[in-house]
Amino acid sequence: MKELVVLTGAGMSAESGINTFRDADGLWEGHDIMKVASPEGYKNNPELVLDFYNKRRKQLKEVSPNKGHFNLVKLEKYYQVTVITQNVDDLHERAGSKNVIHLHGELRKVRSTSDSSLVYYWEEDLELGDTCEKNSQLRPHIVWFGESVPTINKAIDIVKKADILIIIGTSMQVYPAAGLIDYVKTNVPIYFIDPKPNINSIQNPYLEIIENGAIKGTEELLKKLIY
Repeated sequence: MKELVVLTGAGMSAESGINTFRDADGLWEGHDIMKVASPEGYKNNPELVLDFYNKRRKQLKEVSPNKGHFNLVKLEKYYQVTVITQNVDDLHERAGSKNVIHLHGELRKVRSTSDSSLVYYWEEDLELGDTCEKNSQLRPHIVWFGESVPTINKAIDIVKKADILIIIGTSMQVYPAAGLIDYVKTNVPIYFIDPKPNINSIQNPYLEIIENGAIKGTEELLKKLIY
């Protein structure tokens, strides 16, 4: 089976009711990004940061995968599919995608502040005083600004093997995720699904733009790759 790799961003989950990462004014859910998504922000006000992600976790329980997520699962009958997502939700998994790599962490997980290898599934609110087995405070299992992306090398290896690359709902401007496209083999078809695609960020003669949202865009994609 051909290797099909899908890179997804905030636009993938937008039609499920999850707000895109940041608004036009640079805020995320009304907060300064650096105050809720950086090690400095956590150090300065851990209560604010924990409350912010507690609310995101609650919101995640209220939404469901959209048809775009399910359309990607349909591709697994015909291709070896790996989803590499910048999203911290679990909508790909809930739709049935078998191989998902999260570049920026996962909302439904927390980890130790003293040992990053200690990661736990977490469904409820995370509070100050919640500790790991080593008695260290737990924090959201999220890659904040200024932190390294632990899964990036695995993602690079997968993109290198791709026979088809699909990009959905991402500006391709946030690094290192945006740099993944540089590792695709020559002559590999690239499908870019986005209602307002940032075409200038991708210079590739094998690029095909599908100017639509995730749901309608993936429906069009299925027609090209399956039907």
